[in-house]
Amino acid sequence: MNSSRNKLFLMMVLEIAIWGAWQIKIFSYMGMLKFEPGQQALVGSVFGIASLVGIFFSNQFADRNFAAERFLAFSHLVGGLALVGTAFVTSFWPFFALFLIYGLLYVPTISVTNSLAFANLANPAKDFGFVRMGGTIGWIVVSWPFILLLKDSAGPETTRWIFVVAGVISFVLAAFSLTLPHTPPRTDTHGLDKLAWMRAAKLLGTPYVLVLFLVTFIDSTIHNGYFVVIDGFLTKVGISSNMTMVVSSIGQVAEIVTMLILGTVLKKLGWKWTMILGILGHACRFGVFAFFQESPALIIAIQVLHGICYAFFFATVYIFVDAVFPKDVRASAQGLFNLLILGVGMVVASQLFPRLSAAYTVDGVVDYHRLFLVPTGMALAAMAALFLFFKPPTERPEDFGPPTTPH
Repeated sequence: MNSSRNKLFLMMVLEIAIWGAWQIKIFSYMGMLKFEPGQQALVGSVFGIASLVGIFFSNQFADRNFAAERFLAFSHLVGGLALVGTAFVTSFWPFFALFLIYGLLYVPTISVTNSLAFANLANPAKDFGFVRMGGTIGWIVVSWPFILLLKDSAGPETTRWIFVVAGVISFVLAAFSLTLPHTPPRTDTHGLDKLAWMRAAKLLGTPYVLVLFLVTFIDSTIHNGYFVVIDGFLTKVGISSNMTMVVSSIGQVAEIVTMLILGTVLKKLGWKWTMILGILGHACRFGVFAFFQESPALIIAIQVLHGICYAFFFATVYIFVDAVFPKDVRASAQGLFNLLILGVGMVVASQLFPRLSAAYTVDGVVDYHRLFLVPTGMALAAMAALFLFFKPPTERPEDFGPPTTPH
């Protein structure tokens, strides 16, 4: 079983490395191609669109008609071709069309890799944390080749490597998927799925659920907005273009450490204060970006707060839903929050932050001080809402397993 577990670990490394290869630099690259803010927002919304489509496609079609490993192989083969194509087009509509094809094929694989892992682990509660950590490692490791592939001040001719590398990794995963344990399509009909979704949505009428839902929306917008603007900001404060991905990946290294202490923190502080600390991480990070631009060392160091931002809020939300929500709607409630974090938050961030950048640009220079005051204020408002209005039915968890949704 260790052999299977190691294969699943490598599957996660490759799965998230595909995403990590382009995420940090895609908005800078679109700026190099002179795409308008609205066009950048549309590209940035692809994962949100695919998340919504994926709810119906991956759950209602792919899971029931294809073996999981074959679905992964097909999706990553065609998605890889789309990514490579994206690297070699410079006008907006062909770029958007190819990236949309990739997104529609890639996003469902996030849930399919989770399902495949759970189906083939002898003890999912014990082993999934190790397997999932492969995704974080993949995000970190994929940043290093770009030190050589990108120049100190990379232009579009070299930055396009982000899509080529992502495409190559996608091809590797397509081939590797065929070696994964055979996981046949699900034959059950899930007749109560629609009813469970409606019951999960009705939980929004419960005050603490509604507050958590709204705060998660705000925090996911802030979180995804970071990826929209971080590459341009890091280059402005003096970090070379070929190092920005490595600097940003410091946050993922910190995420691994933070996840290890999350259980202890939750036991001591409880749901509310752990989540408040997670959002405080965003407020502190964006506050440093706004007020200490003359200190690149501090800006690099503050990246470690990403671990607190992710583990103390997002991972805690997933654990909270699993621990507190009624068992019969738990999976659907996780889906609702996941759509919020990976879908709606990403769409809104992709619409908001390019427009903020454009609005605060004078003579071609972005006023990052004013720009970063916006997410700082949003984070403080979310913290206040949690403090004043979030009153969960239990103060702290009794016991829990690892979160099941990847970053």
